[in-house]
Amino acid sequence: MARNGRYGLNEAIQVGFLGCGVVGGAAARIIAEHSPDLEERCGARIEIKLIAVRSLAKDREVSLPDQSFTTDPFEVVSDPDIHIVVEAMGGIEPALDLILTAIKNGKHVVTANKELMSTMGRDLVEAAESAGVDVLFEAAVGGGIPIIRPIKESLAGDRIRRVMGIVNGTTNYILTRMSERGEGFAEALGEAEALGYTELDPTADIEGFDAAQKTAILSSIAFNVLVVAGDVQREGIARVTAQDISAAHELGYEIKLLSVSEVADGAIAARVHPAMIPRTHPLANVRDVFNAVFVEGEESGELMFFGRGAGGGPTGSAIVGDVAEVARHIVSGGTSIGWTHRVRARITPLDNVRVRYYVVLSVLDEPGVLSAVAGVFAHYGVSIASVRQEGSGDGATLALITHAGTEGQHSKTFQELHALDVVKAVDSRIRVVGTEEL
Repeated sequence: MARNGRYGLNEAIQVGFLGCGVVGGAAARIIAEHSPDLEERCGARIEIKLIAVRSLAKDREVSLPDQSFTTDPFEVVSDPDIHIVVEAMGGIEPALDLILTAIKNGKHVVTANKELMSTMGRDLVEAAESAGVDVLFEAAVGGGIPIIRPIKESLAGDRIRRVMGIVNGTTNYILTRMSERGEGFAEALGEAEALGYTELDPTADIEGFDAAQKTAILSSIAFNVLVVAGDVQREGIARVTAQDISAAHELGYEIKLLSVSEVADGAIAARVHPAMIPRTHPLANVRDVFNAVFVEGEESGELMFFGRGAGGGPTGSAIVGDVAEVARHIVSGGTSIGWTHRVRARITPLDNVRVRYYVVLSVLDEPGVLSAVAGVFAHYGVSIASVRQEGSGDGATLALITHAGTEGQHSKTFQELHALDVVKAVDSRIRVVGTEEL
């Protein structure tokens, strides 16, 4: 590209889009509307050359000439005039094939595809480095929250011990409604669906798949080792009840679907699960569809990144931020530092992860029940921090909170409690997150 002194380029940097849905459409609109500001910040004009869509007849958020749209995505990744390809399709295929083709053709790539980056990220970054181009993915985690670049670059001089966050807006909205209105899970899910906060199939959200993919990306960046989505222990929120929420409030907690990853003795423990978190913790006050990521570093201490974790505008803004970063690299003649983590992480076995639990048992209303239950916990080395007996007759329950122990110890305890004659059912078991479990 022809250069114009130290300011930038004589010709515009051309961008092609794969997908123009909620996120892609918002990103395209932002580029079109903010063109003068982007030119000032990047040193070059940024223009949209071509957008691949499923249907040419559909109305778009961005207004462009008809010739700017195509139904052939390979036309975008093969166009010799396009410098940056924005992938906003989602899923593994055909996104993977298209991105690799774009890289092979010497094009930089910006993607919001968490599923792809959490499984094939290393391959894509290595392909990009071999071709001398960028693959940036800030929008893959946290929507409009800047988190990937701050961890990778701003905190590069620190050692991060732990990353904990709320990284799925749909589940956070559901749990907020359950907490603030006393609704059951099904009712709150129905509201989220009616407001368009869920996909047609909400499974990826409510069963924790979405959060696990984001957790893998965050863990890889934070600890500089390769963590993939399959390394992340996953549990969704479908079993959380209004009674669990009420009990958490009585004890001074909120229940959130938490992403937790931490390093100990060189091994990574990464997990996604519902957890009771003290109401005094900043994450406990993250409401509705908002996301937040809480980072603990040896030198920087505690940091929290907060904002809208989903939606066209916030996620589109993150995409355009990456486009601007690539544009600066084109102007300066360089590329970004890709993933420095090449080695697969050593994953802490699930049974060795230290946790605390809140447990509710339906029990017989007779003498010796508490002693029998406590004996099972003691047998497996799990100490009880508090116990509360409620109800009588057929409604008798025991609610316990444990001290820190391993998942293995707790799992064996729960298995034996199921078989105990005086225990009718293990109604709830929810992890408790604070500082004591570490």
